[in-house]
Amino acid sequence: MTASITRRPRPLRSRLAAAGAITAVGALLLTGCGDQTAGAKDSGEKKETAAPLADKLPKQYQDSGVVKVGSDIAYPPVEFKDKDGKTVGLDVDLAAALGKQLGVELQFENGTFDTLLGGLRSKRYDIAMSAMTDTKARQEGLDSETGKKVGEGVDFLDYFTAGVSIYTNKGDDQGIKTWQDLCGKKIVVQRGTVSHDLAKAESKKCEKGEIKMETFDNDQQAQTRLRSGGADAGSSDFPVAAYAVKTSGGGKHFELVGDQVEAAPYGIAIAKSNPELRDALKAALDAIIENGEYEKIVKKWGVEDGAVTEAVVNGGK
Repeated sequence: MTASITRRPRPLRSRLAAAGAITAVGALLLTGCGDQTAGAKDSGEKKETAAPLADKLPKQYQDSGVVKVGSDIAYPPVEFKDKDGKTVGLDVDLAAALGKQLGVELQFENGTFDTLLGGLRSKRYDIAMSAMTDTKARQEGLDSETGKKVGEGVDFLDYFTAGVSIYTNKGDDQGIKTWQDLCGKKIVVQRGTVSHDLAKAESKKCEKGEIKMETFDNDQQAQTRLRSGGADAGSSDFPVAAYAVKTSGGGKHFELVGDQVEAAPYGIAIAKSNPELRDALKAALDAIIENGEYEKIVKKWGVEDGAVTEAVVNGGK
């Protein structure tokens, strides 16, 4: 996981009849036919307006009406469960807007973040949408540390931009401003995320003791560990860290430290064997950017600084 903060009446012709009775009947029949034609035309227009890009989807999704979305639904404000147990968030609203354009429901299914690409490869999901950073390693199916091939790569449809931030318990930043300030200290992160990768990379540069890491299935577990005094700092994508700082304990638990780094795109992951689905989603994303719905959604969640102006495929580095 990881907006760039540092850094869219046809006239009807009646035939005349000699007999008045025939003329009257003919007029009634033609009027009825004319009304039916207009009604069918209007109905067709309404259907097209409701899902203007439906014909771009592969037939299997048109028939089923569902695109299955793998997501780690514990990453507010991107995707999370509200107090009533309903799945909400930035990704959820964007997915609903894309589905409206395509005439399908993008149906979220919960899974831990580090299993989502495997679920995509096994066809458990049709796409993965979970604040997932588009990287070359993920595009090519490579291990981010060793560079070795570990699986089939995926295509990404980039829809947002975010950097990585560090946060600490409020009033206890211990002088931490940069990643090198974490040398000799302990950080909590969500397993398999860009924050996790960055912590490992920065630890190798340390001269006064490596960065100790404790990893968790989701970011909320990491936050709980930090609050309990089990670590010196935590790290996650800027929108998530900022949301935690604002909401956890009514804003009393955490504070952001330093600047966010590693600004990069979030992407919807799609199997390389499914280019038609990728292209349909790209058309839908461009459509909601152009009609203004995308802007309304990012503003709703307070993350407009990360908005993109066009849909891009595999823009990650």
